[in-house]
Amino acid sequence: MLEDVACTYAALILHHDNIAITSDKISALLKAANVSAESYWPALFAKLLEKRSVDDLISSVGSGGGGAPAAVAAAPAGGSSGGATAAAAPVEEKKEEPKEESDDDMGFSLFD
Repeated sequence: MLEDVACTYAALILHHDNIAITSDKISALLKAANVSAESYWPALFAKLLEKRSVDDLISSVGSGGGGAPAAVAAAPAGGSSGGATAAAAPVEEKKEEPKEESDDDMGFSLFD
């Protein structure tokens, strides 16, 4: 888990200093920071950042997935008298919260 965070910081340091982000340079920064990482991590980050701009990745951090689509009320099929249409109130979806497991379900407790 630490390896990916260390590679992320190394890539950000290289980007900040306007240095090309390569696996060798990420590895050198990890070595200087005394962080050991599997050899595929720096190569993985360098390959990703060949195709994507660090600035684009930073600016899209909070965007995540799209929001829920807005509810659209359909107009009545037969028309309405007076030409006015009543807007339907948006329907709120109830989100079912996941049921938490208790110690009883597992057959033991922390203090047995």
